[in-house]
Formats: sequence, C-alpha cells, structure tokens
Amino acid sequence: MLRAGLSELTAFITIAEQRSFRAAASQLGVSPSALSHAIRNLEARLDARLFNRTTRSVALTEVGEQLLRRVQPAIADLDDAVNEVGSARDRPSGSIRISAAESGARPLIQHVLPDFLATYPDIHVEIVVDTRLVDIVADGFDAGIRLFDDVPRDMIAIRFGPDMRFAAVASPAYLSRHELPKTPQDLKKHRCIRFRFLSGALYRWNLERRGTSVDIDVDGPMTLGNTNLMVDAALADIGVAWLPEYHVAEHLASGRLVRLLPEWSPSLPGLCLYYPSNRHPPAALKLFTLAVREWAKSQSA
Repeated sequence: MLRAGLSELTAFITIAEQRSFRAAASQLGVSPSALSHAIRNLEARLDARLFNRTTRSVALTEVGEQLLRRVQPAIADLDDAVNEVGSARDRPSGSIRISAAESGARPLIQHVLPDFLATYPDIHVEIVVDTRLVDIVADGFDAGIRLFDDVPRDMIAIRFGPDMRFAAVASPAYLSRHELPKTPQDLKKHRCIRFRFLSGALYRWNLERRGTSVDIDVDGPMTLGNTNLMVDAALADIGVAWLPEYHVAEHLASGRLVRLLPEWSPSLPGLCLYYPSNRHPPAALKLFTLAVREWAKSQSA
C-alpha cells in the first residue's frame, strides 16, 4: 500500500498555497532544500510530477491539482480535530480562514472581530479578499462572506446586516455637464464607471421598479475592481457609478454625490457568513459563528 507521510502532504499543500518553495519553507520553519527533498520523495512514491518548476515560478501539474483537491480538505479536518482538542482548555485556540469581498468583510471587522479577538486571544482570523465566488471547500477556506443570493444552497448561511439596496450616483459637477437620466435606458448616454470581477466578468447594472427589471450594459471611460475606488471616481467627477447604498450614504447626505433614478433602485437580501453543512466545524469557527449570530440578532432587535 502506498503511504504518504503527513509532513510530506503538509509540505505539498503549503507549497501549492504559497506557489513558492522558499515562502513555504519559511512558513513551515524548514530549509528550502529539505522541502524539495520531501517533495521529490513524495513524487517518487506517487510516480508522478506534482509541480512544474522554473527558476521564477512554481505551478501545480494536472495531477498536482487533483491531489490538492483531495488532500487539502482532509488535512484541514485533521487540523480542526487537533484544534478542537486544544479548544477544550480554558483558552480556545485555532485559526479561521474566510473568503470575502472587501465590502462584506468590513462590517464584521468593525463590529464583531474587536470583541471576539479580545475574548479569544488564541484564535487567529485570516480574511482573504476576493471578488470571485470561490469554492470555499476546494480552496481551503473555513467560511465565506457573500450576498445571500450567491451562497450555495448546501451551505449553512448566517444573515447579518440589512438588505442591500443599490444606487446610481454621480457628482454635482458631473451632472452640471450632463443631462439627468429619466429612464434606465438614458444611462447608456452617460459616462459610467464599470466594475470587473477578478474572474474577468463585467458587472451588469440591473435596475428594478415595482417588479419590472431592466438589465443595462452601460459604457464609460473607466473600469475598476474595487468599490471604494468607484466611490472615489464618482467623487472625482469621472462619471456615474452603480454601488451599494451604504457605500455612498454619507456622500449622498452631504451632497457630494447625487442619487439618480431613485425609484429604480433594487433591494437584495443582505450579507451572509456561510460554511459547509456537511463538515464538522472546528471549535474556533463555532465560536465565531455564534458571535456573528449574536451581533446580527442585536441589530434586528
């Protein structure tokens, strides 16, 4: 029977995540040569190349990708089991790795994590900012934060925060040079600020009024992959931006931005923390989900 050691598999996963033997060696506290030796032994026993290496890059082979998909969740489960035993002490410990868009992570960083990390100083939280809808299990995350409609149905989802309302906004200076849109189709005549996901897809503007939905493929001088930069671009008089209302509320209140077509602003179910329903969550994640539930409950009271 072919047996791969836990240390070799851990080394393999770390190299795959870091895309660098040197960075992985630093993280594991071993020398790069020792790490290379471990991977050569593993590849020899598997009779398969796991990495394509050059002097400047490290990439998984097709076989390596297949192995990573199988062993990463298994090693994560082993780590969870060890962490859960450690969490039976008076000071719970462990790590939580979360995938989230920046706007989704911010409410929990502001309102939940300060008290949570003060209460549990031995728990480490890592938030990886990504606009893609990643597979949290395949990519080695414990949980994700996304809009409710984007959460896979086989996940446990914890709603927090209000429903998300979108708004088309522009600066007074921009509107002094361009006619106010009266219908969604009028936005096609405007200089619009587009959003592009890391996947490469452009976000289409979907406007809604009393059950009538209009999908608009706008055009404009700028495309960005960050909503905060979109706010900055709108404030800089570049054009019209389509953003969650909470991103621009203070600028609308101050008059630095003007809301366009307010009757066409759709509302979507808000943000969720979600995690797999078919895996035993580690103790650190259990405590964090409880903290999020308690905060969400206090907001709705």
